[in-house]
Amino acid sequence: MTGATKTRDLRTGRPLWTDSPGLGVPVRPLTRSLSVDIAIVGAGISGALMAHELSQDHSVAVLDRRPPLTGSTMASTALLQWEIDLPLTTLAKQIGAAKARRAYIRSRRAVDDLAQLVARERISCQFKTKSSLYLAGDDHGHRALEAEAEARAAIGLDSRYLGPAELRDRFGIERTGAIVSTGSASSDPARLAAGLLRRAHARGARILSPVEVTQAASDPDGVTLLTDAGHAVRARSVVFCCGYEFPKAVPTPGARILSTWAMASKPRQPCPAWLRDMLVWEASDPYLYLRMTGDGRLIVGGEDEDSADALQDREKLKRKCSTLAAKLEALIPGVGFEMDYGWAGAFGSSATGLPNIGPVEAMDHTWAVMGFGGNGITYSVIASQIVATEVRGGRDPDADLYRP
Repeated sequence: MTGATKTRDLRTGRPLWTDSPGLGVPVRPLTRSLSVDIAIVGAGISGALMAHELSQDHSVAVLDRRPPLTGSTMASTALLQWEIDLPLTTLAKQIGAAKARRAYIRSRRAVDDLAQLVARERISCQFKTKSSLYLAGDDHGHRALEAEAEARAAIGLDSRYLGPAELRDRFGIERTGAIVSTGSASSDPARLAAGLLRRAHARGARILSPVEVTQAASDPDGVTLLTDAGHAVRARSVVFCCGYEFPKAVPTPGARILSTWAMASKPRQPCPAWLRDMLVWEASDPYLYLRMTGDGRLIVGGEDEDSADALQDREKLKRKCSTLAAKLEALIPGVGFEMDYGWAGAFGSSATGLPNIGPVEAMDHTWAVMGFGGNGITYSVIASQIVATEVRGGRDPDADLYRP
């Protein structure tokens, strides 16, 4: 750590949200075979959004081999951004300008939709609308960011390029350029997922844990899930919401698992006033990002590695937190970060930065939702909309963007 960073009493390996209030979710074991309209495998944020949406007009069972919320949701830092890992200009070169524009506009809409959902359901989860500050880095310099801001503005997205002088004057940051965008948000992901699951349960959804699905078999009328509990779950439709834990039967072309690290300060961390309303990230690899919570904690993360196992190394966790602290001090000198939590997590990455949302190949009545990249919660919102529309017999106009 830098000299200004204190590590005493650090809760290493324990995500900040572990100690959030209001995480209770009604759970029961699977004690008999049952039949429902929809079975959802995974009780994290993706499964919670899916259960909330589909329980409005279907009988639903949510199955998880662990207690709800304890997978990748708990490790999330919940930067609810519409900005995709690949810039609009880069994504356009990979999938075409028209599709890239649709992907960005749909992502922007998803954040608004989530904000409305949280307000409508009165979910207490520290949800707050914020702007985003995207800093020039070694992946994309100031010229690339200037072109990116122009491309976003051309399709109606509120993004503006800042040169080095304005960036220094407004934020005290020394970089060659940045993009300021409105319309992002932040939240406590565990409380958000718990609130959604409780509301689905109030509509009759059953949340079953610990239950591991060992085999899935589809037929013309539905899907049968065999479980380690010795009881089967029969459903008209099944949705796998397994986060980065790819189901064995689900093809994931171009996907890989990465490890990432994060740390959180103690409450009421002294910070520049502007940071309370801003998400900060940089166009570098590995990149740094930071944001503040409602109780004044500063969350800092990044240092991703292309490895599914690196997150398990406790010594590496300490080294990564030290690196993050040094980068924070270089970006905002004198911030005096006092660390309280440090943890590691995993997430999936794809070649385009877009997720896999769609039917499972060679399995009728079955969908898979895998929120690749740094936009997991935003993509989970989109997934709940697309899958719910298809389960109800409709077609989402953007579904093709997220097919493997």
